[in-house]
Amino acid sequence: MLIRPANRSDAAALAAIYGHHVLHGFGSFEEIPPSAETMAERWAAVRARGLPYLVCETDGQVAGFAYAGPYRPRSAYRYTVEDSVYVAPGLHGRGLGRALLSAVIADCEALGLRRMLAIIGDSGNAGSIALHRSLGFRPAGVLEAVGFKAGRWLDSVILQRDLGAGAPGDAPKGPGLDLAGG
Repeated sequence: MLIRPANRSDAAALAAIYGHHVLHGFGSFEEIPPSAETMAERWAAVRARGLPYLVCETDGQVAGFAYAGPYRPRSAYRYTVEDSVYVAPGLHGRGLGRALLSAVIADCEALGLRRMLAIIGDSGNAGSIALHRSLGFRPAGVLEAVGFKAGRWLDSVILQRDLGAGAPGDAPKGPGLDLAGG
């Protein structure tokens, strides 16, 4: 397994992996899979903020990806990010998601960020909830029946994790994210 920064040439693989989850799962509330071009634009937006966007390769093929994006655009949220992690169908349970998310967490800590949120689609998404809990995320709440997809109402499960050391009252380390317009 190789964890590396994603690049523009990974866009088709990212679109294929994510598209499968859009069509066949409830981890994403999108209903129409984005194109490779759209995935490249999303990758570029994350990287433009200096945030990690990583892929995992197995046997020379992209087998999963994870990244951190801004939680919200308002300036007071500049030390908080939201993670996303997706693994190719048939490759779950092999530690790829754990390796990817662990690397994203480490990269965000190195940036001086303070909190990472996981907003998980579907209360029944046991795999994602367990993965996040195993990496130190704790429950922060459930937004009940906020999404409607594939004929059913879905919850959003919110988990959060501290990044770096220090107490909640400590002063920030660094400027945080550039959230222009916040």
